[in-house]
Amino acid sequence: MDKSYQPENIEQRIYERWEQKGYFAPQGDGAPYCIMIPPPNVTGTLHMGHAFQDTIMDALTRYHRMKGHRTLWQPGMDHAGIATQMVVERLLSKEGLSRHELGRDKFVERVWAWKEKSGGQIANQTRRLGASVDWSRDRFTMDDDLSAAVRKAFVQLHDEGLIYRGKRLVNWDPVLHTALSDLEVLSNDEDGHLWHFRYPLASGEGHLIVVTTRPETMLGDTAVAVHPQDDRYAHLVGQEIVLPIVGRRIPIISDNYVDPAFGTGCVKITPAHDFNDYEIGQRHNLPMVNIFDDNAALNDAVPDSYRGMDRFDARKKIVAEFQKLDLLEKIEDYVVKIPRGDRSNCIVEPYLTDQWYVKIEPLAKPAIEAVESGRIRFVPENWSKTYFDWMYNIQDWCISRQLWWGHRIPAWYDDEDNVYVGYSEADVRDKNKLGKDIALRQDDDVLDTWFSSALWPFSTLGWPEKNDALEQFYPGNVLVTGFDIIFFWVARMIMFGIKFTGDVPFREVYIHGLIRDQEGQKMSKSKGNVLDPIDLIDGVDLDTLVLKRTQGMMQEHLAPRIEKVTREQFPDGIGRYGADAMRFTFAALATTGRDIRFELGRIEGYKNFCNKLWNAARYVLMNTSAPTTGDVEFSAADRWIRSRLNHTTGAMHEHFATYRLDLAAQAIYEFTWHEFCDWYLELSKPVLQTDGVEDALQRGTRQTLVDVLESILRLLHPLMPFITEEIWQQIAPRANIDGETIMLRPYPETSSDAEDEDAVADIEWVKQFILGIRQIRGEMNLSPGKPLPVVLQGASDRDQQRSAAYALLLQRVGRVESITVLADGEEPQASATALHGDMRLLVAMKGIIDVAAEHARLLKQQDKARADLARSTGKLGNKNFVNNAPVDVVTQERTRAVEFEKTIAQLTEQLEKLDQLD
Repeated sequence: MDKSYQPENIEQRIYERWEQKGYFAPQGDGAPYCIMIPPPNVTGTLHMGHAFQDTIMDALTRYHRMKGHRTLWQPGMDHAGIATQMVVERLLSKEGLSRHELGRDKFVERVWAWKEKSGGQIANQTRRLGASVDWSRDRFTMDDDLSAAVRKAFVQLHDEGLIYRGKRLVNWDPVLHTALSDLEVLSNDEDGHLWHFRYPLASGEGHLIVVTTRPETMLGDTAVAVHPQDDRYAHLVGQEIVLPIVGRRIPIISDNYVDPAFGTGCVKITPAHDFNDYEIGQRHNLPMVNIFDDNAALNDAVPDSYRGMDRFDARKKIVAEFQKLDLLEKIEDYVVKIPRGDRSNCIVEPYLTDQWYVKIEPLAKPAIEAVESGRIRFVPENWSKTYFDWMYNIQDWCISRQLWWGHRIPAWYDDEDNVYVGYSEADVRDKNKLGKDIALRQDDDVLDTWFSSALWPFSTLGWPEKNDALEQFYPGNVLVTGFDIIFFWVARMIMFGIKFTGDVPFREVYIHGLIRDQEGQKMSKSKGNVLDPIDLIDGVDLDTLVLKRTQGMMQEHLAPRIEKVTREQFPDGIGRYGADAMRFTFAALATTGRDIRFELGRIEGYKNFCNKLWNAARYVLMNTSAPTTGDVEFSAADRWIRSRLNHTTGAMHEHFATYRLDLAAQAIYEFTWHEFCDWYLELSKPVLQTDGVEDALQRGTRQTLVDVLESILRLLHPLMPFITEEIWQQIAPRANIDGETIMLRPYPETSSDAEDEDAVADIEWVKQFILGIRQIRGEMNLSPGKPLPVVLQGASDRDQQRSAAYALLLQRVGRVESITVLADGEEPQASATALHGDMRLLVAMKGIIDVAAEHARLLKQQDKARADLARSTGKLGNKNFVNNAPVDVVTQERTRAVEFEKTIAQLTEQLEKLDQLD
């Protein structure tokens, strides 16, 4: 093995071998285990969320593969309709072209070409993470067989009356020119106004005051509503008002929706441009007056002077005209919920259009029952409440999108706009007996991306055809996903899975948190806090990092600020950590919380863990050779580490079973670093390096070194696949193990035979003895290598037996020169003391340290710490400093003051101990 761990020298070499050998494909005759990858959008590169999620799925897959299960981790990518079309349209605009100039077919060809480039990049990044997906089954949601599955699902739902076309209000994105589902609209509070308009009564006997946050929509008003029990207006219900500017007479109606306490209690009703007004319009049979075109500009339904005007320009003109007509009562500042498209960030408009819908209630009921009955279990369980809250209030799903990239809706129209649904035009003609003399045109719209994604768990396995893969791997065992797409994806997969296969798509849904930056902020390009997982693996210099964070930004004005932040945060760029350190960091962060803060300090620490494991392996290899032959005898230390290994193995199984990868990472880290490396390797040295130790004991220790390290590698492999494979290839021959790869070796199991309570108790006694001596060295500032004479005070018979039995370990590991037992009633010399249970460990200081010189040294340190504390408290007592200095500077000064106080207390304690030695 190389002297130092260099991940760049092993990771890609190992992955290429795994892939070439076909190790990722399902194999063996064990029970099937299947995870469907949430397909990343083909719109670019993998981000930290993908890397986090892939780490979890790969760890579970590798664990179950080693458990003997026939594992399938199904890979693939999503065509991501809106997102992908936006990316390609932006590329075209740089060439001075638009999709309309290219035409639909040519544009779709350009998207496919771009997909080949981007998709290949994502696949390569997935490989760099160590993902053991079955690449032979790689799927794309626009593949021919998956597209056929989409058409099959659409036609079946339509034939059963569960898909229909209707003119209804939708969320309309005026930039992307498409309908959006409620889940694709982000509503946030923004500063706005309440405009109070006077609407004259048609009788000429006064007016009503209506309140609105969207003045431009008044051109489409078809009623004014009041509450049925509002006595102020009861006498006016049934009368009419004259709509200002337009001159249209519209009725005054009563409806329970109106809140009498809001504004004046009178509400303008615009059924074609407000979802609540639409429902009121349906109840009262009001006309729908659509005043917008696809660009959210005003159409021909409004007065001539407003036609073609942008909606917000029209707003200003309307307010000015109301003021001119003396019909503007007042304007108030008001915080308004503004709906914006999640892709375009444009304010969406409720817009009356013809769209395709899924009738959702018949699909939702069995999906609710599946979770209520326990056929599907959410982990953590509290996420089931989020699922139910949405499912019980679910609305019909608008599935049509006015895009060119995606699954085109399998519906055709004749010249009289009769609609025919089928698998193809030929199928439509055959089913409906339509001759070639009847012209048909296909619907221009495509399906919502989430429609095909909802079929992912079974379309990837060949549905609607029946085959072995579908039989074996459906339902899947677990879906691993973030809480942000429970509605978008999880619920829809459950509904479609039950509908089309008769069974749930997975048995468990493991919901993980979302990766944030170290401040807890969402990672986004506009904030300049995005980390590329590949940069953490390979490292990146500062200038390249700045370029990556600022290049190609839509909001170019933010680039200077992002460059400044990046240069301050990463003055030396990002170091090379390797995939294993990154994966282990993600595993350690996989708690049950909603938000997961990623700090570079964590990955630095786990890179050190890789180094620790590497160096431990080099020690084992240097101290062992061929498989052990001859009689072996296991020392107490051997039996102790085997017992602790057995305990850790049980913990790893428990944590994998409960999806607590954070606890699994902690368990194997603690055992490997603190018990195996820090203690057992040190305890093995006296046995292997001391003349006169029996050969059988040395053979037992060598065998234990190999056995335990080999087991550690298998326990750790699901989390750190590369380094464990590399070391295992060296260790396996010495453990007399045949096999090509660690990933196909069985995962370690617990054994009652490995438990040895006596050995554990004895070695814990030895450890506490050595720690006590180390405590004395630290307190007395003694050299770690200086042998010390130790006197035992209050030692029991068992203590004396152990001190004799483990004298070699205490002498070599604890650097103990001698051990003597103080007789009862005998007074000890002036000594430094450490407690060990009921026993006291005494080290006489006479001749070991110069008490006077040590006293002077500690006093000097104490004086300096007191001076530092005085300066710090002086600053903190200065109001100008506290009030005017940056918050982080004041916080840092307070922390320094606390540290100085702690140092002074520690030095005082050491001085008191020295005084006791005089």
